[in-house]
Amino acid sequence: MPQPLSRPILAVGGFIRSRGQSFQHAFAGWYYVLRTQRNAWIHAVATACVVALAAWLKLNLRDWTELIIVVAMVWTAEFINTALEAVVDLASPQRHPLARVGKDVGAAAVLIAAGAAALTGLLVLGPPLWSRLQGWFGH
Repeated sequence: MPQPLSRPILAVGGFIRSRGQSFQHAFAGWYYVLRTQRNAWIHAVATACVVALAAWLKLNLRDWTELIIVVAMVWTAEFINTALEAVVDLASPQRHPLARVGKDVGAAAVLIAAGAAALTGLLVLGPPLWSRLQGWFGH
């Protein structure tokens, strides 16, 4: 059974410090992905394009929410895939068929997320973009 805290002020300070360290670790992981994963740069460019287009089209809150969710899904899949690859490399430095399966399945998860995001982007961004383009060309 946990002991009651005898010095709550220090416990709060320790909690805050440990949360700060957690954020440092998370940002270090984020930096690692951006620094080492070529596909992360593709995701970054796609994210920037989607955000710029959505802002230009002045999407409503619901559409923004849908785009944020699918963008986060792709980034989350990429981060988990990168972590999986690192753990597989650590556990199996030599080539092994199951190590390959783990890496391939992780990559497939990113592909599924990216495909779903692309389809969502077309459904959300397509109609207002088409309307805007038709207005420009007089149709």
